[in-house]
Amino acid sequence: MERIGFIGVGEISGAMVEGLSDGVAAPPPISLSPRGASTGAALAAKYANVQVRASNQEVADHSDLVVIAVRRADRHDALAGLRIGAEQTIVNVIPGVSADELRGLLGTEADIVAAIPLPTVRERASVTVVYPAHPAAEAFFDRLGGAQPVADATAYNVVSALSSTVSTYLAYLGALADWAARNGVPQEAADRYVRSLFQGVDRSLGDESKPLQAIASEHETPGGSNERIRTTWFDQANAGALGATLDGLLADLEKPR
Repeated sequence: MERIGFIGVGEISGAMVEGLSDGVAAPPPISLSPRGASTGAALAAKYANVQVRASNQEVADHSDLVVIAVRRADRHDALAGLRIGAEQTIVNVIPGVSADELRGLLGTEADIVAAIPLPTVRERASVTVVYPAHPAAEAFFDRLGGAQPVADATAYNVVSALSSTVSTYLAYLGALADWAARNGVPQEAADRYVRSLFQGVDRSLGDESKPLQAIASEHETPGGSNERIRTTWFDQANAGALGATLDGLLADLEKPR
């Protein structure tokens, strides 16, 4: 069975460990770096297949696939002197750090695959984008909800920009609940209703036979209130502002670093 190692144990690494381990009949052996000590200790206490190693090098020495998940600002200190063999596979989840830069930091000939895992890998409920396509990385993320290889670096950066919209979506829901509270609905009741409303709507996203715009159309009637909000608030100007913001983020992601 393939051995998995995590260098850097924050929220995303913790979600991956849980997705690989929780309720799984034959979970893989997992090694965690001492970085993120409290999270690592909690995961090791919860899952018999998880062990916190004494150093990053020990993690690499006990792994076939190594996930690099340190903060971008910490990459030089965290990875200094680390040796990863050419026969191993590296999954790089550090935003804004290219494979070439990571290869230079590590001085390795190992295959390096960039990935954008989301917290919902914890429930094995989200597809993870990877670049380039790689059998070991795809098999790894298939255990966490699925892998979606993309064709080139530009496509990867586009999807990376899309993944940066999650908190905006959640803040939008919060703004709806706050508006209701300002208009007489108790905050707790407003929050509960908005959660229930969009949890129900989001289930329709599971029907992948329908384009997203078609699903949107199914949730409104001509001349109805849903159409009114969409056409008067999410108008051409607002849609253009969203596109311009994403264009700016994509431009930054594609700048040489």
